[in-house]
Amino acid sequence: MAFRREFTVAAPRETAAQFHRKRHSLAAITPPPIIVQIQDGPAILSSGDEMRFTLWLGPFPIRWHAVIEPVSDAGFADRQISGPFAHWVHRHTFIESGEGHTMVRDEIEYTYRRHLIWGLVGRLFVLGLPLLFAYRAWRTRKLVALEGL
Repeated sequence: MAFRREFTVAAPRETAAQFHRKRHSLAAITPPPIIVQIQDGPAILSSGDEMRFTLWLGPFPIRWHAVIEPVSDAGFADRQISGPFAHWVHRHTFIESGEGHTMVRDEIEYTYRRHLIWGLVGRLFVLGLPLLFAYRAWRTRKLVALEGL
């Protein structure tokens, strides 16, 4: 299964890409009521780096372990090693769109786990992706503009 979302940010491609490679950006662009708690991972993500984090949905923790795959100013991917899905790859692509703007494309390939609880959690999570990524677009635009000052 797949999900795709695009938005434009008023920043050069390199700036948009660097923002998304910062570890703290994950928490900064995640909407409440989800709380992101990062257990480990480098401050700036590079190819082969791993991150462990927990998404708190109220009192419910969703633990995630991901590896970062080839990184460049054109994009990178985070692939779930362990977590709520049987398969999850999130590709971040940054495309120059002229006049100092960048189109940010998020593409996610996922497969639900064959498990009563985790299968349900995955389905509920996917139902929230449009709202999650609308919020991420809004916050990214605001935070990238602030960093550009």
